[in-house]
Amino acid sequence: MLPYLWIGLGSFLGANARYFLQGWAADHWGAGFPYGTMLINVSGSFVIAFFMTLVTGRFTVSPELRLFVTVGFLGGYTTFSSFSYETFRLVEQGSWWLAGLNFIGNTGLGAIAVLVGVFLGRLIQGVP
Repeated sequence: MLPYLWIGLGSFLGANARYFLQGWAADHWGAGFPYGTMLINVSGSFVIAFFMTLVTGRFTVSPELRLFVTVGFLGGYTTFSSFSYETFRLVEQGSWWLAGLNFIGNTGLGAIAVLVGVFLGRLIQGVP
């Protein structure tokens, strides 16, 4: 049960960090472009790559800390970081086809899922 507590605590902190940073970005750079989302996705990608490189190489950390940072905090902050890191790992392992499939699947299917979700939501609301 303890791992779930670490993940939950990290998620709470990550989601609140995301909320704060998106508001900060909108206040400073405007809301005409999703600067906050981009900042969050890029910074989350950096943090997961940096952290995982450190803890799978030179430094050893507890499984709880890994769960807290990667699944909890970064999961609440952004799942884009996981996607970016996993795609990189596939490339690094020489699985270019799988990396491409992961990239296209997440971005392409994600965009299609948004279109379908908007269409169905509008259909149910009776909005064209």
